[in-house]
Amino acid sequence: MTQPRLPSPWGPRWSRWVGRGLARGLWNTDVRGRETFPRTGPVIVVANHVGLVDGPVLHGVVPRGSHFLIGAHMYTGVLGPLLRGAQQIQVSGAGREALAQGLGVLRRGSVVGVFPEGTRGAGRADAVHGGAAWLAVQSGAAVVPTAIVGTRLSGEPVGVWPGPRRRFVVEFGQPLQLDLPDSLKGRARQEAAQAQLAQALRERVELTLATTDLRLPNDDGDRARHQEEER
Repeated sequence: MTQPRLPSPWGPRWSRWVGRGLARGLWNTDVRGRETFPRTGPVIVVANHVGLVDGPVLHGVVPRGSHFLIGAHMYTGVLGPLLRGAQQIQVSGAGREALAQGLGVLRRGSVVGVFPEGTRGAGRADAVHGGAAWLAVQSGAAVVPTAIVGTRLSGEPVGVWPGPRRRFVVEFGQPLQLDLPDSLKGRARQEAAQAQLAQALRERVELTLATTDLRLPNDDGDRARHQEEER
């Protein structure tokens, strides 16, 4: 089987500074839980997803260089060259190549970021896709559930670019290893991993909301639009 071409670690070495400048300079981001983030070894950051700037903000405040899985629709216009230069992982089609690249990054001991909800919405993590769980099962990497709040407010479009000094909160939860019985195999193992990951992310979001006056948007963003298009 052909080995996937892995993204270079050099991309995040400069792009983290860009993300950090946005998170801390343009916007006012309260970053919590950095002290518990694993300093070495493979890590999967799983975060809720509400708006366009979630990716650059998280990329900037994750304590280590990170490669986020990002939908192919984002690789257009001026963003395309930036994302490629930052060595982020493009997800196209069924996403198999992206997952293979993500697994390769984890196996070299680096950090992969995933928005398991798949689309920008209310950020409640009510439903998550299985890619992050598959990566966790295959790699054995630590999973860091992460909440982001404030990047989109109720009524704002999912592509909003927030105004200067908008307050955000990013909170990294305690790293966890999925607890999967050896007796679980195949699809059952994947489904159990997905359920555990989803629960951990929902709990992280709820705990973060309990400690801030910021709120998630009360609309479903991309998901609402997709549902309307399917009618």
